[in-house]
Amino acid sequence: MDFKQIEAFVNVVRYKSFSKAADATFFTQPTISAHIQNLEKELDVKLLNRNGRSVEMTTQGSEFYKYAIEMINARSAALNAMGAGEDSVSGILEIQTSSIPAVTFLPDLLADFRKEHKEIKYYVSVSDTETVVDNIIDRRGELGFIGDKVVSSAIESTKIAHDKTVMIAPKSFGLSGNISLDKASELPFIWRETGSATRKTFEAAAVAHGLDKTSFEVAALFNDIDSIVRAVESGLGVAVISENIASRLGDRVSALNIDDFGEERSFYLIKLKNASLSPTAEAFYQYIATIQFP
Repeated sequence: MDFKQIEAFVNVVRYKSFSKAADATFFTQPTISAHIQNLEKELDVKLLNRNGRSVEMTTQGSEFYKYAIEMINARSAALNAMGAGEDSVSGILEIQTSSIPAVTFLPDLLADFRKEHKEIKYYVSVSDTETVVDNIIDRRGELGFIGDKVVSSAIESTKIAHDKTVMIAPKSFGLSGNISLDKASELPFIWRETGSATRKTFEAAAVAHGLDKTSFEVAALFNDIDSIVRAVESGLGVAVISENIASRLGDRVSALNIDDFGEERSFYLIKLKNASLSPTAEAFYQYIATIQFP
């Protein structure tokens, strides 16, 4: 077993594709496949299943993946220690993030960090808060950004930023200023998936106000912010989003403050508790600790 085999396995899991793993690591696909085959032969287990164009880990593969990450991180840390005093922060930093951080503060963080460490490459996966947490626990990323405080003995979280939630509505609805929860409940909603922290927070506020969240009219479900904004702009319905995002939309939609729902949202940086980070992830983690968020 050598590190090229282990790295090939980790990258195929990371990208869920032999071809994408090859592109990202500048190897050929046959080379990646050969590394995986040799690793499976040496371990005498099947690590990966190909399902059409995607790749999934077997039960044994999922178990081995945890050790593979630790081995790669330990090797990187050792090499980094031997190069003390040099800027040896390099490689791929895998980040899991929910949608609001992905389109607000995270791009600036990545750009500024890469100015200091030009050998960094990022692999950013955008999903909902619940999926981000699950992926961090499953080692499909070292650091995560979410919009809800997670309760898990496996996760360590640090509050890093905050934002307010507002409603956006089509111009054709003729709404402006403030809107009550009662009035909002009469409108057609465009939602993200049920794992969205924004949706969960709003629904909890509606229930606390005495409304039945199941009575809200759902016009559509989307899994990304851009599609939601376009749907609102087109007149399909209203949506609840970050004020930071709404402020960037200009006059494309109407932004409204929601009465009885004025609390600020907090955003958190998460990582797996008691697990070593790669030197790249550790450097980024320490860099974020120095940032003063607005």
